[in-house]
Amino acid sequence: MRCLTAIGLMSGTSLDGVDAALVRTDGKKIVSHGPGLSLEYSPERRSRARDLLSRAATISPDDPELHAVERDITRRHIEAVELLRRQTDTVDLIGFHGQTILHAPERRLTWQIGDAALLSRETGLPVIHDFRSADVAAGGEGAPLAPWYHAALLYGHEGPVAILNIGGVANVTLVDPDGRIYACDTGPGNALLDDWAFLHTGTACDVDGRLARAGTVHEDILEPLLADPYFARPAPKSLDRLTFHRAMDAVRTLSLEDGAATLLAFTVEAIRRTPLPCQPAAWYVCGGGRRNPTLMAQLKDTLSAPVLPVETLDWNGDDLEAECFGFLAVRVLRKLPLSAPTITGSSTLLTGGRLTCAGLSPLPSWLAL
Repeated sequence: MRCLTAIGLMSGTSLDGVDAALVRTDGKKIVSHGPGLSLEYSPERRSRARDLLSRAATISPDDPELHAVERDITRRHIEAVELLRRQTDTVDLIGFHGQTILHAPERRLTWQIGDAALLSRETGLPVIHDFRSADVAAGGEGAPLAPWYHAALLYGHEGPVAILNIGGVANVTLVDPDGRIYACDTGPGNALLDDWAFLHTGTACDVDGRLARAGTVHEDILEPLLADPYFARPAPKSLDRLTFHRAMDAVRTLSLEDGAATLLAFTVEAIRRTPLPCQPAAWYVCGGGRRNPTLMAQLKDTLSAPVLPVETLDWNGDDLEAECFGFLAVRVLRKLPLSAPTITGSSTLLTGGRLTCAGLSPLPSWLAL
C-alpha cells in the first residue's frame, strides 16, 4: 500500500489557533512525522469564534457572521499550509478537521466549520474533511478520533498504556496488552479554566497554573459537578466544549484563585473516574494541559500510575492532533475505519470523511488507488 505525505490541520476547542503538521503514512503505519507549526488566532478572531460556539445551538446556517468567521478561519489554515510546504519537497493531500462549534451526538449532530473547497483551490491539493459526520449519523459519538493515531504510534509498546489529551475537552485512549483500543471523553479539559481566567483577568488561560495553585478547592461545589449523569455513563462517550459550562455559575461567588482551583480539580477528578477496562501502567499527556504544572502535579498525585508528557515517548505534543488528521486523511482514502464500537460507540467498523478536489485538474493518479 503506497505511503502518502499529508498535512494535518487542527483547530481545537481551546480556540488558540491552527496547528499544522506533516505525516507520512499508509493509513496504518507511520513512516515519519514532522515538522509542524502553530499559528495563533488574534484576540478578535478567537472572540468571534467563541461567540459562534455560544450561539451554535440556535444559529442559522445562513448567518452572515457564521460565514465570515468560517472564511476567516479557513484563510488562517491556508496560511499554515503554505508556511509548512516551504519545509518539505512533497505534499500529497490535506487532512482538514475544521473548527467544531457544536457537538451533540445524542441529536446525531456534529458541526465543524471550514471551507474545504476554498482550502483546496488556494493550495492546489486534495482535502479530506468532515471526519465525524458519518459516525454520528450512524449512532456513534463522533469522537474521539485520535485513538487510531495514538495506537499506531504505540505499535510495539507494551500495554496497558493511556494517552491523555487535555485540550478544551479532555479525552483518553487506552491500548490494552492485546492491542485493543478503548477511548472516550473524560470531561472538561482546559476550557472552563481558560474561560474563568479570561473572564477575570483578560488572559486566555491560567498561565503556568498560578491561579489554581494559589487557591483552595471547594468540595461542596465540586461534588455536585461530579454528580452529573455523564460520569455514570459507560464509555465510549463524548462532550461538547460547553457541556459543563454551568460550572462557571457554580464557582461564580468564589475568589479568582479558589474558582480556578475548583475548576482544575473538576478536570482532574473527572479523569480519575474515567471508566476504563483496565488500569493503565502509565499515562502520557498531550494537549495544552501538559504545559500546566499545577494540573500535571495534581494528576500525578491522583492517578495510580506514572503521569508523563508524551515527549517522554519522543512524540511532539504540540503537533500530535494535527498529525492525527493527516493520518486519518490517508485512512479515509484507503477506506479504513474511523469508527469502532470501543472508540466512538458505533455498532461496527465504519469509514468516514469526504474528499474535495476543487483545486485539482487533472486529478493525481494515486487518488484512484
